[in-house]
Amino acid sequence: MKKTIVLGAARVGTAFLLTILTACSTVPMKTADKPAEKGDVPFDQQRDSGPAVPVDMLATPEVTPVREPIGVAGNRSPYVVDGVRYKVLNKVKGYRERGHASWYGTKFHGRKTANGEVYNMYALSAAHKTLPLPSYAKVTNLDNGRSIIVRINDRGPFVPGRIIDLSYTAAQKLGYINKGVARVEVEALDPESLPSANETLAMEKDPAARKGLPEDASFKLPENTFLQVGAYSSAGQAEEIRGQLAAAFGYPVSVSPVKSGGKMLYRVRIGPIAQQRALVALRESVEQQKFGQPQVVVD
Repeated sequence: MKKTIVLGAARVGTAFLLTILTACSTVPMKTADKPAEKGDVPFDQQRDSGPAVPVDMLATPEVTPVREPIGVAGNRSPYVVDGVRYKVLNKVKGYRERGHASWYGTKFHGRKTANGEVYNMYALSAAHKTLPLPSYAKVTNLDNGRSIIVRINDRGPFVPGRIIDLSYTAAQKLGYINKGVARVEVEALDPESLPSANETLAMEKDPAARKGLPEDASFKLPENTFLQVGAYSSAGQAEEIRGQLAAAFGYPVSVSPVKSGGKMLYRVRIGPIAQQRALVALRESVEQQKFGQPQVVVD
């Protein structure tokens, strides 16, 4: 059976010649997918870096921020790392801070972030110690004036003096890949000022409103992305939920059996879903209609 993982957005570019220095990474959020073999370097002793063949991500489309629900995953507060206590902010409006930014790359690429998504170094994302997950922030390189917007879905960097850890692509667009660290200003975007995912979807479906709207490839999802509503011990119950979901949302809904702990469970999944905006809107709707808190999976 294929391994099920939690979702992360994806964007891949073309190769170019660029010297990559070792990146400054966050604390790992999950263990290795396979046991370490004899001679393997322990994960916490591995060095981080950019891809072996450097990738030009400067033309990556900007992220289009949307108002997303704040989930439970990654937002436990307070939490402690290396003896330091951190408290997740209840509100982000007005948050602005200056300090140093680092970046992280291949060491964490494909591993789970703090909120259960999968880290993709080619997306415009970031790790932050106290902003709620997910949230959006404008990051400005104070040395060259470049600015980008990133989606924060991870925790870190847990290094004194560093306030944010950007993805490989985000750091490249801000122009500090070779330096490893840059002086930045981080300004959180107020969620109340952002359109909901449903509003953004409505705009994209309207040809007049969509005119001039740049394609946001960072919102394209991996193939076979689903919203799993639940896993039930009864096939009959799973089929009943499947029918209710199909009638309520108009998306394909499937029931798939899987063995877990020696028992047969019946997973109910909506999808596949191609765009992250659609996924966010659908998740909101599922929760609003009291179907629980669904999980995003790639299978």
